[in-house]
Parts: sequence; C-alpha cells; structure tokens
Amino acid sequence: MKRLIIAIDGPVGSGKSSVAKRVADLLGYTYLDSGAMYRAVAWKALRDGVPLDSPGKLAELASATRIDLAQADGTLHVVVDGEDVTARIRSATVSQAASRVAAVPGVRTVLVDEQRRAGAPGAVVMEGRDIGTVVFPNADLKIFLDASSEVRAERRRQEHLAKGEVFDLPTMLEEVRQRDRRDRERMVSPLVRAQDAVVVDNTAMDVEETARLIVLLARDRGAGAN
Repeated sequence: MKRLIIAIDGPVGSGKSSVAKRVADLLGYTYLDSGAMYRAVAWKALRDGVPLDSPGKLAELASATRIDLAQADGTLHVVVDGEDVTARIRSATVSQAASRVAAVPGVRTVLVDEQRRAGAPGAVVMEGRDIGTVVFPNADLKIFLDASSEVRAERRRQEHLAKGEVFDLPTMLEEVRQRDRRDRERMVSPLVRAQDAVVVDNTAMDVEETARLIVLLARDRGAGAN
C-alpha cells in the first residue's frame, strides 16, 4: 500500500480543515494545516505590532519564528516559539490578518519549505490554498474543494458564533468575497485549481460525506492505512 500525499485546496469556508482532518482519521494519516502556519505568523505580527503592510518585516518575523504542529487528544495544536496558540489564531481579526500575511512572498518562501519538510514522508493530508499547485505539485491525489459563496459564508458565520463572535450573514458574505478576491488575485501562489485536481463541490454535502468520497478516491490510488 502507498503512503500518499493528499493535497486539498479550496477557498475560505469550503470545509478544508474539517474534511482534511476526517480524511486523515479515516486513512490513519497525519493531518497538516498549512493555513495554521500563516495564522500563527499573523497572530505574532499583531501581538508584536509588526505592520501588516511591511513585507520585509513580516518576512523577517516568519524567519525568526518557530512553528510546530502537534496532534494531541485528537486536536491539532499550533505552537509558536514554545507557546500553544491554538485557540488564539482562530479569531476573526487573525483570520483577516492571515490573508494579508499569506500574500507576502518572503513569508510564503519560509513556510512552504516547512510544509514540504513536514509532508515529505508521505501518509499525510495537507490542506490550504496552494498545496497542489506549489507546495506539492506532484501530490498523489489533489482535491479542489468548493461550495457556493452563500453556503461558505454561513459556515464561517457559524464557526464565529461558536466562539461567541456574532456576525450577520451579509457581513460574513462580504468578508468571504473579499477573501476570495485576495486569494485569487495575489501575485504569489494565488488560489487556482491544479489542472489534475479532482473538483469536489460540497455545497450540499456534509463533512462526513465529503471525506468518505475523498477516501474512496485515495483508495483507488492505492492508499493504505498508515
């Protein structure tokens, strides 16, 4: 059985994280959240007062930051310079900042190298916005996960609501559309579908249905339990 590298890309609110976690669980693979790395840098920039409009300073910050991803009790923990920031990087403020940080070439260079190192052994599910196009262009299975803007906005609204952050749907829909524009129009590693990616539209599918579909595709490519 093969130890596949599975790349799941898609826009905000498409369910990448939840689906990737479930796929990894079903296959016995390691789940790697590339977006958490950008959120970690964004969180540190906000904490330390590093200007988000200063590419040079953000790149220096990324180079000087140690980010570790560790599974514990079924949860992916994000540790920045020895400090667990798992909960703090999921706020709306950090989310917005992360999309700006992710557009900085110097930051992406540092973090892409880390992502490649982490995923090189295989038997991994990595999700993000450029995994199948930039990080692992030779991934064994590439998925482009998508859903309608309205459904993605409602998912994001529910995520924030669970954390006590209240947004109305029109506001969240506008945020999703702004994120889509930034992700697709950025100069470095824009969000695009890899030519050999399988498009999975989960507008009318839940996490379990989506994950099991991807597992079937992985099995077809010879994936075995880790």
